[in-house]
Amino acid sequence: MLIHEVILENFMSYEYARIPLRQGVNLICGPNGAGKSSILLGISVALGQSYTERSRKLSNLIRWGKEQARVTLALDNSPRNGKRPVRKFKKDQIFLTRELRKDGKYWFELENRAATKREVERTLRKFKVDPENLLIIMHQNMSEQFSVLSPEEKLRTVEAAVGLEAFRRNVLDAKKKLSRILSEETSVAKLLESSEQTLTYWREQYDRYQQKKQLRLKRHLLQRELAWAEALRKEALKTEIEARLKQREKALHEAEAEGTALQTLLQGLESEREQARLQQQKLLQETLFSEREKAKNEALVQSKNEAFSEMQSLMEINLQKIHEWTDILEEIENANTPSREASLLSKLTEIRAEGRKLEKAINEQLHERAEFFKSSAENSHKQLRKIDDDLQKTAVRMERLIQGLEEVTNRFIQARVDTAVLDYKKELFEKELKKLKGELRTRQREYDEVLKKAEETGRRIAPQKTVSEILDEIRLTDGYLVALGDVSEDIEHMYESYSKIYFDLKEKANLVAENREKTLQEIEVRMKAWKTVMKDLLENVSVKYQRILSQTQTLGEVHLINEHDIEVAGLEVRVGFKGSQLVPLDAYTQSGGERSMATISFLLALQQHVQSPFRAVDEYDIHMDPKNRETIGNLLVDSVQGLDSQYLIITPSQVTFAQRDIHIIIVQNVRGSSRVREVVD
Repeated sequence: MLIHEVILENFMSYEYARIPLRQGVNLICGPNGAGKSSILLGISVALGQSYTERSRKLSNLIRWGKEQARVTLALDNSPRNGKRPVRKFKKDQIFLTRELRKDGKYWFELENRAATKREVERTLRKFKVDPENLLIIMHQNMSEQFSVLSPEEKLRTVEAAVGLEAFRRNVLDAKKKLSRILSEETSVAKLLESSEQTLTYWREQYDRYQQKKQLRLKRHLLQRELAWAEALRKEALKTEIEARLKQREKALHEAEAEGTALQTLLQGLESEREQARLQQQKLLQETLFSEREKAKNEALVQSKNEAFSEMQSLMEINLQKIHEWTDILEEIENANTPSREASLLSKLTEIRAEGRKLEKAINEQLHERAEFFKSSAENSHKQLRKIDDDLQKTAVRMERLIQGLEEVTNRFIQARVDTAVLDYKKELFEKELKKLKGELRTRQREYDEVLKKAEETGRRIAPQKTVSEILDEIRLTDGYLVALGDVSEDIEHMYESYSKIYFDLKEKANLVAENREKTLQEIEVRMKAWKTVMKDLLENVSVKYQRILSQTQTLGEVHLINEHDIEVAGLEVRVGFKGSQLVPLDAYTQSGGERSMATISFLLALQQHVQSPFRAVDEYDIHMDPKNRETIGNLLVDSVQGLDSQYLIITPSQVTFAQRDIHIIIVQNVRGSSRVREVVD
C-alpha cells in the first residue's frame, strides 16, 4: 500500500476533496465528466509523473477562477518487516504536496518543507514506486499505447515494473564501459601510432645524437692520444738530448782524463829535458876541463899555440853555439804554441848542422895538428890524445845528448800540440754541453707542459698512431661533427620523454586491451544473468498469460526476442483471438477491445512480479464487451488478493465488480464541482 488519502484543492473540477484509499482494489466510478480521471491525474501530478507535464500545461489544471491548486498525498510510511520506507521520518504517514500557480511556478513540499523533484524521486524509490512506468500508472488510452510500443520499449517497461532494471543497467553499464574502453582503445591506438611516429623521428635524432656523442668521445680520445703522443714525442726529444748530453759528458771526461795523462807526460818530458840540461852542463864542464888541460900543454908546443888559439876560438864558437843551443832549448821549454815549437825545432836543426860542421872543422884542425903534437913531448902528446879522446867522447855524448834532446823535444812538442788540440776539443765539448743543457731545459719545460695537458686528458696511454695521423683523424672527426651540428643537446631528454610516453601508452594500450577482455567477459556474465532472470520471468508470465486468456477462449504467449543483444532485445506479446494463429500484439492487427483485453491480461499475468505497492489504470475496459469486462474485472480482483499492494481502477460502471470485496468511490459533478462519496459495505 502507498496512498492513504488524496487531497485535492482547487484542482481541475475539484474545489476541495479528500479521497481515502485502501489496500487492495480501489474502484472509482461515476458518469463521464464527473472528475474520475482527475483523481488519477492529481496523483500523477503529485508524484511528479512526466507524462502529465508533457501532455498538458500544469497551470491549466488549476480550477477556473483560482490562482493556485494543491494536491496532497498521505503516503504510508508504516514499518515493513520492522523498517520504515523513509527512515528519516519517524511517523506512519508523510505528506507529499504539489503546489501549482497560475504564474507558472510549481513546487513540491515534503512534510510541509519545500523539496526538489530529485528529492521526491529519491523518496518514491524508497517506496519502490516509478510513476513514469505506464504499467504502474496507466491513464486513458495507455493500454493502446502499450500495444503500439516496440518490443524493445515493452521489455524495458516490464523490467522497470518488476524491478529488473538493475540487470539491464549492469549490462548497459558494462557496455558503456566497453564503449568507453573501445573509444579509449581507439584513442590510445591513435595516440600510440602518433607517438610511435614521433618516437621514430626522435629515435633517428637520438641515433644521430648518439653518433655525435661517439664522435665527441672519439675526438676526446683522439685529443687524449694526441696529447700523449705529443708528450711522448717531447719525451723522446728530451731523452735524445739527455743521451747526447751523457755522450758529450763522457767524451769530456775522457778528454779530461787524456789531458791529465798528457800533463803527466809533459811533466815526465820536462823532467827528461831537465836531466838533459844537467848532462849538458856536465859535458860542458868536462869540455872546459879538457880545454884547461890543453892550455897547460900549450907551453910545450909553440907551434900549438896558434893552433890552440884557433882551436880555442873554434871551441869558443862551439861553446857559443852550445849556449845558443841551450837558449834554444830554454825557448822550446818556454814555448806555448805548436807553431812556435816548430820554428825553434827548425833553428835547432840548423844549429845542429852547423855544430856538425864545426865539429868536423875542429876534428880536421885537430888532425892537422896531431902531427905537430907528435913531435911534442910524449907526455904532451899523450895528454893531448887523452884530451882529444875526451873531447871525442864528449862530442859523441853531446851528439847523443842532442839526439835525445831532439827526441824529447819532439815528444814534448807533440804532447803540447795534443794538449792544445785536447783543450780545443774540451772547449768545444763544454760549449756543446752548455748548449745541450739549455736545450734540455727547454725540452724539459716543453715536456712538463705537454705532460700536464696530457695528464688532464686522462691516464697515460700508448698511442698507436703518429701525431700527423691523429691530427688527420681529428680533422675528419671534426668534419663529421660539423655535419651533426644541428643535433641539439635536448634530443636525449626528448627521446627519453617520448620513449616514456610511448611505453606508457603501450602499457596503457595493453591495460585497455585487458580491460576490454575483462569487460567482454563481464558483459557475457551479466548478459547471461539478465537472460536467465528475464527468461524465467517471461516463462512464468507467459504461462499465467495463457491461463488468463484461455478464460476468454483466446490464445496467447509472451517471449523474449533478440536475446543475444540487449540493445535490440524485446518483449513480444502474441495473441490469437477466435481460434486464429498467434500474432504479435500491435496497433494494426487487433481491434481496440482485443488490444485492451490482451494488455490488461498481460498486466494481470505480471502482477505477482511487479514491485510497486501502488498501481492504477483508467478505463481499461472502454472497448470491451460486457462479458469480457466482467471476466477481466474478476481476474483483476483475484490477482490482487493476497498481495500487499494497492490498485486504483477507474471505470464508468461498478456493475462489473458487484458482489466483490473492493473499496468503491463514487464521483459526481454537482453544479460544476466534483464531489466524492465513499461506498461503505
